[in-house]
Amino acid sequence: MLMLKPSLPLSRRALIAGLVAAPVVLRFGQAQAGGAYLFPLGVASGDPWPDGFVLWTRLVADPVAPDGLGGLSAPIEVVWEIATDEGFGRIAASGRATADVSAAHAVHVEVQGLRPGRPYWYRFTAAGQQSPVGLARTAPAPNAAVDRLRLAVASCSNWESGYFSAYGHMADEAPDLTLFLGDYIYEYSRTGAQATNVVRPYGLEEATTLAGYRNRYALHRTDADLQRLHAAAPCLAVWDDHEIQDDYSGIWSKTPGVAPNDFLRRRAAGYQAFYEAMPIRRTRLDSRLQMPIHRRIRYGNLAEFFMLDGRQYRSKQACSDGPNGGKGQVVTDAACPDRLDPSRTFLGFEQENWLYDGLARSQARWNILGQDLVMAGLRFGNGDAETRYWTDTWDGYPVARDRMTEALATLKPRNPVVLSGDYHSFWTNDVKRVSADPSSATVATEFVGTSISSSGPPYESLMANMPNNPQIKFFDSRVRGYMSMDITPRLMTTRYQAISDVRDPRATLSTLNTWVVEDGRPGAQLA
Repeated sequence: MLMLKPSLPLSRRALIAGLVAAPVVLRFGQAQAGGAYLFPLGVASGDPWPDGFVLWTRLVADPVAPDGLGGLSAPIEVVWEIATDEGFGRIAASGRATADVSAAHAVHVEVQGLRPGRPYWYRFTAAGQQSPVGLARTAPAPNAAVDRLRLAVASCSNWESGYFSAYGHMADEAPDLTLFLGDYIYEYSRTGAQATNVVRPYGLEEATTLAGYRNRYALHRTDADLQRLHAAAPCLAVWDDHEIQDDYSGIWSKTPGVAPNDFLRRRAAGYQAFYEAMPIRRTRLDSRLQMPIHRRIRYGNLAEFFMLDGRQYRSKQACSDGPNGGKGQVVTDAACPDRLDPSRTFLGFEQENWLYDGLARSQARWNILGQDLVMAGLRFGNGDAETRYWTDTWDGYPVARDRMTEALATLKPRNPVVLSGDYHSFWTNDVKRVSADPSSATVATEFVGTSISSSGPPYESLMANMPNNPQIKFFDSRVRGYMSMDITPRLMTTRYQAISDVRDPRATLSTLNTWVVEDGRPGAQLA
């Protein structure tokens, strides 16, 4: 959802100077005498475990150099340090890593040997220059009693649609963890008439190559508010579609006529760039050009996170155009008989089994599924033969969804909660045991977050369908923002945080409404 305005070219010199970031002062460093500052993309941490976490940075001299290598051409040694205090008076761990050309000088350090359940500060040094300081946290010990966990949840940050002020407000809340649920970047740039409402242009061609995807991430990371959020807390991140291509499904492009083998090469480039840009645990492309990112993260006895991949392994969209894929549709079952095919999968059967096994073994008070698309469903009609469904979401895979909900009903993990992104709107949903029957038992609660900046779907037309969707307790697509969550053993409290104006880099913040889920009682209630 991103396009460029030829009248507003993006200067790399201006970028490095911070002029294209939200007009907030970048406090993280200045260019060193005699050379460019090598840390203009900031630092990040993620995927915490009881004795460590992943540390990340990427060295660049020219963030959007056309070859995607950031203006550097040789390996650079990087020193990392972790301290128990912000002033680095007490060093807890340190080491060396190599920022190599093959990974565009991205650095991933998987730290071990720290104490569980406490904050640590970290920084990098390279070529005599020092990075910003970031704050990370180890997870509590697996069986530790935890009385509180604070989350900030984001998705859908379109550079061209507006500023990332929501990220700044998330940082101000000082969460323990940030969840990114997809569309961290957008692969395309608006052109022609579509560029009329662009707030700040990408100034880049559509990303289809490794260099193109790398530069999208680099540009986003120059944003002051996003840098501040990453430096404020560790994150858990998964992708949706725009990290590769809008509405792609597994090995199938949405563009008719693109062969799966050709699309796989593009997809592999996007996956590689995602890994290079995110503080996630070590993974790699395998011989099938797959890159596993689904994983479990435990937070003491309070919460278990299941971070899911809803794009890579799924079946081709139901009734998509042409033998090699096509754009997703809103369809009826009469027009799309394969929507109900039990052989189709949303997560891939291997990931499904991994998830069910993990849910069966979980001892956590809250079991949180972080994933990309609305699960509870939205039917356009009353359920009769003329009812339409949007096939890009879980509604395009209802039998796979029923396997999931039946597993939740049978395995009975404690307090399952689904967190979703993608649809640029807030939703509060009951996830039903039988998706075609809104009167069936509620087996999980779902919260869907609106976008950081991407424009929302039409409010009035969707609201007109809500009487046919009693499982949806709340919907609003008119505001941008994020979800702020406070979890205790007794309650999960979710605030829908809305910014005043996505076109204002200093947008103010308000709470749209607040929802609570009680321990042992599926379904959310207004606070």
